[in-house]
Amino acid sequence: MKARLNLFNHGGIEPMIKMSESVEKSGLEHSLKELIKMRASQINGCAFCLDMHSKDARANGETEQRLYLLNAWRESPLYSDRERAALAWTEALTLVSETHAPDADYEALKPHFTDDEIVQLTMMIVTINSWNRISVGFRTVHPVAKDRAAA
Repeated sequence: MKARLNLFNHGGIEPMIKMSESVEKSGLEHSLKELIKMRASQINGCAFCLDMHSKDARANGETEQRLYLLNAWRESPLYSDRERAALAWTEALTLVSETHAPDADYEALKPHFTDDEIVQLTMMIVTINSWNRISVGFRTVHPVAKDRAAA
């Protein structure tokens, strides 16, 4: 895959950077934010974001097992009820043209998140979906490990 252009060499990306900085300051726990970023990026097929956020998650204590099983979170007991509600909302909004954000997924948030946290969670999902679309659209290439680059 060949990158189309480096968006950071051009104007117009500043609003996305500010949005990302804002959602990172939310009160949501770091591990939850990384799971959200990973799950949306899995659905969107964004290799750049998957590479980045898997490294960030591991650096902040996330286990390999939870990262490997994230695509099957519904079948694994490794995720809390709070995480499950957030992951269902992530999928509902990432696939909004198919799901239309079901009431059941929204209602499932309420026992685990305050209204302010639901807004923060939603903004996190919107932001990672935007980055996924930017990275996929411009064919942003993730770093290649040195041992694989020679192969």
